Amino acid sequence: MISIVKPAQLSTRRKTETGTPRQEMAVREILSAVREQGDAALLRYTLQFDQAALKALEVSEAEFEEAHQQVSDTFIASLEKAAERIRRYHQRQQHSSWIETEMDGTVLGQLYRPLERVGIYVPGGRAAYPSSVLMNAIPAAVAGVEELVMVTPPLPDGRVYAPTLVAARKAGVTRVLKVGGAQAVAALAYGTESVPAVDKIVGPGNLYVALAKRMVYGQVDIDMVAGPSEIVVVADHSADPAHVAADLLSQAEHDPMASSVLITPSTPLAETVVKELERQCDRLERKEIAAESIRENGAICLTENLKQAVDIANRLAPEHLQLMVEDPWSWVGRVKHAGALFLGPHSPEPVGDYVAGPSHVLPTNGTARFFSPLGVDDFIKRTSLISYSREALARDGETVVNLAEAEGLTAHAESIRVRQEKEGEE
Repeated sequence: MISIVKPAQLSTRRKTETGTPRQEMAVREILSAVREQGDAALLRYTLQFDQAALKALEVSEAEFEEAHQQVSDTFIASLEKAAERIRRYHQRQQHSSWIETEMDGTVLGQLYRPLERVGIYVPGGRAAYPSSVLMNAIPAAVAGVEELVMVTPPLPDGRVYAPTLVAARKAGVTRVLKVGGAQAVAALAYGTESVPAVDKIVGPGNLYVALAKRMVYGQVDIDMVAGPSEIVVVADHSADPAHVAADLLSQAEHDPMASSVLITPSTPLAETVVKELERQCDRLERKEIAAESIRENGAICLTENLKQAVDIANRLAPEHLQLMVEDPWSWVGRVKHAGALFLGPHSPEPVGDYVAGPSHVLPTNGTARFFSPLGVDDFIKRTSLISYSREALARDGETVVNLAEAEGLTAHAESIRVRQEKEGEE
């Protein structure tokens, strides 16, 4: 079911889905149609791809109220608990503008301002994810974003999955539109009669959504182009094989392309995990998806020691990294690249997906080498503030002139000289 390999056999090559020329052309055609035809194109594509014949794209207040009646009190309580923990965590990421005045009267500073309008893409497809609503919307709300516009594909009967709508209301989403796929990305980027153009698009989606986000980048900002989910578990002899197998399967059930890897110096652990994977997978509702993921993209890597195991994990730079070892905190300093780090036997990855507090929107496909988890910083921008006094300009003017003339930008130099000459006349 899963391969046991040596370090030299473990591929660290990153799988990227760039799309075929035909897929790219299809996305470009959708973007162009939405840009030119607006809501008419959205309604047409929604019927074509989601089999939903809509009269209106926006979710009504009556639909929000109906959704609230369809979910249990237990679900609402759990949602509120998760939302509170996510909000509290991200409040610690907030920045304050600062201004500093120097002795000569120069004033320098930095102003933090939130984006005005953000679009949040929430998938439908294989599974609906109300948790993704919280993880994308709450950091934006904490940052101070005024308008949060959510898009999500409708069910064939034209409704939106009730838990997703309830999560949107709890997270502070302003508007919800029944549209998905590349056409939803186009609507957020360019705007239509019903969908306002936004400043940034965040949230995961399928290959067509990823291609569309890549193509509209520059017109709007995006969070990242996310790939399939992935987990790496670094474990030693102290790890419970049943726990390790369960955690590997928790990611494998997402998608056949998901990657679940165990790296361990313990041969007995590896052999027992293989048996546990087979036993536990057979009990899952999504066992076909999980089995394919484990078979095609899973691996157990046997190393000489824990140091080698952590070094390999760094090369993989995974979305999720679990340290299931005797003293996990002693290894934290060696971890260079991971979207989220889970320490110890009682910190399974799913707590990060739902309730721990950090956003579960994480860099995938090795991009943890240079990307960070989604957070407040993704929804703010910085403005530099500069105010020079007469004395400060006199101090730095010659330096500006010298550097400007070296670059052949004489008008830059002249903007300093006209002030110096004026000062001389006075």
